Amino acid sequence: MRVIVASLNPVKIQAVKEGFSQIFPEVKAVFEGVHVPSNVPDQPMGDFETFTGAINRAQNARNLIPEADYWVGLEGGLIDHGQTDMEVMAWIVVLDKFKIGKSRTAGLDLPIASIDLVRSGLELGKADEIVHSVTNSKQNMGTTGLLTNNVITREAYYIQSVIFAFVPFLKKDLYS
Repeated sequence: MRVIVASLNPVKIQAVKEGFSQIFPEVKAVFEGVHVPSNVPDQPMGDFETFTGAINRAQNARNLIPEADYWVGLEGGLIDHGQTDMEVMAWIVVLDKFKIGKSRTAGLDLPIASIDLVRSGLELGKADEIVHSVTNSKQNMGTTGLLTNNVITREAYYIQSVIFAFVPFLKKDLYS
């Protein structure tokens, strides 16, 4: 079994590997990360734009390596609720040759300092680095880890939704 993750981020690759392994414990799989475009802005805004980025990544990975069994796109984004409220979340899309599985993570409210930096034009990852005085947070604990003192790491944040996105492939008789 060959699973292509539409990212070179080791956190995302490991989350897909862990989620896949939990839902298909008997299946031996090879996981490969690839760099493909999302065809959305670097900082997706809104549910639709974030979902579009995830499906674009999965489709672009499938176009790049059509001989694989699954292609997984993960896209983090923000939903601006106005005033002082902004939510971070992500979409996960899984494709095989015939079917799609998809799931959205939980949402987490951002602190006002991060919101202000994002609204000034920074990506959330850069805003996190400034607010929390860290470097390369996107490939480490991410926003969720920073805000929960690593109780929920970035990898853990994705794993549950990766599992949900694979459900149509686990329960093939229920999803046409």
